[in-house]
Amino acid sequence: LVDVESNPYINFSTSDGVIGVDCNYNHIAWTNVSKDGNFLESGKLTFSIEGKTSGQITKIIEAEAIALVDIAVRKKKPIVLEKLDTTLSKTGDRYGNKKANRMKSMFAYRKMIQAIKSRADKMGVAVIEVNPAFTSVSGKMKYMRKFGISIHQAAAFTIGRRGLGYKEKAPKVLKKYVPKDASHHWKHWSILNKKFSVRTHTLYHLFNVNQPYQEIDVFHPSLLEEEK
Repeated sequence: LVDVESNPYINFSTSDGVIGVDCNYNHIAWTNVSKDGNFLESGKLTFSIEGKTSGQITKIIEAEAIALVDIAVRKKKPIVLEKLDTTLSKTGDRYGNKKANRMKSMFAYRKMIQAIKSRADKMGVAVIEVNPAFTSVSGKMKYMRKFGISIHQAAAFTIGRRGLGYKEKAPKVLKKYVPKDASHHWKHWSILNKKFSVRTHTLYHLFNVNQPYQEIDVFHPSLLEEEK
């Protein structure tokens, strides 16, 4: 084992904002977040590990990590990632419960995080790790439709905002569906996620996040009976 010293010239400054990152089984979603927590731009780095060996997966992911860190270098911003232990918790049911698939996705997630950290250190880019609890839920309900981005890019946006210290409060149009005794904002998203258990594309027909006091159309014709 060899101890590798960290790069002493790493840029930890968030004065210009951050690059929020959401790692997924077949792509890395990223969002450029301003220092004020506003959305600037987003994108994704797509790859495939189906039918690949461990060595091939490692090379594929390392190439995407280089591309991601290059974005951060050009923008002169640190990267905000979800913590590895919480990242691995989502490999269980998102891609099926088959042991081989889960082991492969866990391997891919570990490689993504490690490759990004390694490349970032080499290029002098700081990596900030945050708990991604309810980032996908809040991103889906608040930002996905608003900015016309994917659910993973919306999650990357909320991850970036969390790295800057911002909290995601429920929109006013949804606030009345949260009990007053639910104090923590994570609890709000947990409740809303259960109450609005509908298909994503249908969710956007029910309310407009940009109209805070608009009523929610709970009888919209696109809703299935169980969703109603």
